[in-house]
Amino acid sequence: MNTQTTFASLGLAEPLLRAVADTGYIHPTPIQAQAIPQVMMGGDLLAAAQTGTGKTAGFTLPILHRLMQTPAQGRKPGQPRVLILTPTRELTAQVEESVRTYSQHTAIRSMVMFGGVNINPQINALRKPLDILVATPGRLLDHAQQKTVDLSAVEILVLDEADRMLDMGFIRDIRRIIALLPRTRQNLLFSATFSDEIRELSKGVLNNPIEISVARRNTASELVTQRMVMTEQSHKRDLLSFIIRESGWHQVLVFTRTKHGANRLAEKLVKDGLAAAAIHGNKSQAARTRALAGFKDGKVAVLVATDIAARGIDIDQLPHVVNFELPNVPEDYVHRIGRTGRAGSEGSALSLVDKTEIKLLNAIEKVIKRPIERTTIEGWSPDMVKAEPAHVRADDDRPPRRSNAPRKSGGASAGARPGARSGDARRPAGGARPEGGAARPAGAGRPAGAAAGQARRSSGPARNTSGQRPALLGK
Repeated sequence: MNTQTTFASLGLAEPLLRAVADTGYIHPTPIQAQAIPQVMMGGDLLAAAQTGTGKTAGFTLPILHRLMQTPAQGRKPGQPRVLILTPTRELTAQVEESVRTYSQHTAIRSMVMFGGVNINPQINALRKPLDILVATPGRLLDHAQQKTVDLSAVEILVLDEADRMLDMGFIRDIRRIIALLPRTRQNLLFSATFSDEIRELSKGVLNNPIEISVARRNTASELVTQRMVMTEQSHKRDLLSFIIRESGWHQVLVFTRTKHGANRLAEKLVKDGLAAAAIHGNKSQAARTRALAGFKDGKVAVLVATDIAARGIDIDQLPHVVNFELPNVPEDYVHRIGRTGRAGSEGSALSLVDKTEIKLLNAIEKVIKRPIERTTIEGWSPDMVKAEPAHVRADDDRPPRRSNAPRKSGGASAGARPGARSGDARRPAGGARPEGGAARPAGAGRPAGAAAGQARRSSGPARNTSGQRPALLGK
């Protein structure tokens, strides 16, 4: 990309340039510089872009420009001109927020649609004129079946993070939705990689697309410092708590493999005096929105997330990512650490690795084509691990068993705080299925301390705002 390229030189309408200026951006990212002119020309597009490259603005701005150039005539309520499909609730909300940001000086109207929340407010919103609809596939099909949305006038279809939608099993839903759209339309497909599955999907969606790719497959950000610490699985929780407290980290995203593991880890960190919250598919939408908002505004210092839930987290200057457990799929490591090192800012990624994860580590290093630097934590000793009761062993990630014995009068379940609210883990009212979250198996016990996600402000060490590598991470 030519560093002299500006948004103004791309030919965007003046109200959009004003909105871009309001955000403080002047030069487009590589994906924006390539995608914006192509989308404005009206052709189909197949784009490969890793998370954090600015791809959302890369399709939002030219779509808004096209809508402004050809105002709709005689459209009906609930009849969008643009449909943007995304895999998760968080990403859906993030994309629609971007649409609103860049359309603030126009008359273009947008709305967001996802499951896990009451459907009636969405039905009411669809009774008004609508230009852009950002939706998850499941809830969109719910509306289509109830005939509360009309997709017969869609001019532009966007499949965002198409690779993740395929991973989550949305291919049938996508095909059902495409069958409801007009045959003549513009199609934009964005994916982290051009896998065989993505190319197969593109054949059924795109018509003679232009291809653009701004990052080599599985390339880890040059701005992210990657390190790993060898430790025992049973020591990980105490080690992570020590690192966060001693380093003064005030914003760190931590990845776990399982939803229950996220709950348990967040509860542990809260007990250690850190403001922590968990976010995953079994949380109610209200709890997920609350935790993410708290993380963005600094009230929550540690956000513990599963891979799918973290897909919609978009923070320009997130300083730290921790892999509490390595992912089973090596490519997911690249997505995880891509949450930091954005918008020209440096970031750090630390992985806690036990001996059972060596094969996963080797597979990751093969994918990123470089070894991850081994490091030690100064001041840390396994002797510092706190003894825990057997039913909350640090190396046991299974939900505690329910006892068949009658509960003592006035007693609380093991691990739960008296009076603690457990609503965060409840299924949403109305029975709507959460997007991207598997239903809890029948009879499964609720994780101890379900209210751990309701974070409180830490009274721990002062914030480290220097952005430099903490001294306790040794060579």
